[in-house]
Amino acid sequence: MEERRTKEAGEIRRDPERGVAVELSGVTKRFGEFVAVDDLTLEIREGEFFSLLGPSGCGKTTTLRMIAGFEEPSEGSISVAGEPMLGVPPYRRPVNTVFQSYAVFPHMNVFDNVAFGLRRAGVKGDELRQRVTQACEMVQLSGFEKRKPGALSGGQQQRVALARALVNKPKVLLLDEPLGALDLKLRKEMQLELKSLQHEVGITFVYVTHDQEEALTMSDRIAVMNEGRVQQVADPNALYESPRNHFVANFIGQTNVFSGTVESVNADRVTLRTRGGERIEAVTREENRVEVGAEAQATVRPEKVRFGSAGDNVSNAEIRQIVYLGVSTQYIAELSDETPLVLYQQNVHDSAGPGVGEEVSVTWDAHNCLVLGD
Repeated sequence: MEERRTKEAGEIRRDPERGVAVELSGVTKRFGEFVAVDDLTLEIREGEFFSLLGPSGCGKTTTLRMIAGFEEPSEGSISVAGEPMLGVPPYRRPVNTVFQSYAVFPHMNVFDNVAFGLRRAGVKGDELRQRVTQACEMVQLSGFEKRKPGALSGGQQQRVALARALVNKPKVLLLDEPLGALDLKLRKEMQLELKSLQHEVGITFVYVTHDQEEALTMSDRIAVMNEGRVQQVADPNALYESPRNHFVANFIGQTNVFSGTVESVNADRVTLRTRGGERIEAVTREENRVEVGAEAQATVRPEKVRFGSAGDNVSNAEIRQIVYLGVSTQYIAELSDETPLVLYQQNVHDSAGPGVGEEVSVTWDAHNCLVLGD
């Protein structure tokens, strides 16, 4: 079925025949006086790769555990595939979970690990062998069926855990930071494999991570969480280009933030005046409208800033630090009002850029500078 993205809203518009895989309505989870998840409402669509993203302690893993049935909500309701899950034990829910720690059985070979859930469900004989073989093929473990987990690499052990979770054909696969124990290179490879696998099997994936790049790489949509609340739900492009508030802007990638007083408003164009006298031209969304005289913040991504004076915003800056990143160079500068500014320059030629201590002109366009909400 076809799907199309709406860049402005950050939503995935799907064929109306596709239903809701997971629905959380007014879900709150308390541990004593501590509120881990606060009045959470979410809809996760069938066949969607959906990520819960946020810092440690934001409530993302607790949310996943409530979907899995390992925790019950203090308030609110959860349904999976249209069925209420209140009081339904984990083993009766149409979900499976993959953990960071792999949780494979060390005394069983790969085949028996993958077959474990099928055998508990009463599957035997040719059907069992066929389904285990297919699951191993899906995760590129064909030929490894007789090996014990101790003879496998970390990435291969994680594939065993994936195969064991997928072989039962759950409605929803829950993944709790499953790549966290892998080294960087293997983690990046597995990100692409996971996204490809999800597309192939068509099962809804709900993925928990604190890694922004990981979420942006794999997800159809992302819910950014902080202190138990969802800050924004959108597709990766909308989250990065149009963050709703200061937290999302700072948490998704790197950004520059300016604080000031609104000097003028003309339709969606806003002029801020910083305390140091810098004049910042920015744009605003409908939900973040501001009035003249109000205090506001605006943000621009480092890659949108460039050296020169041919833009809506032009400032003088002094280079404070230079960091070589391979494909690009990061310049950390300071504006005349002592506001820090970060920009990137692609390393596409041999000519040297400005040096530390050098005075430069920096510029960026108003349409790349967004007024933030509360």
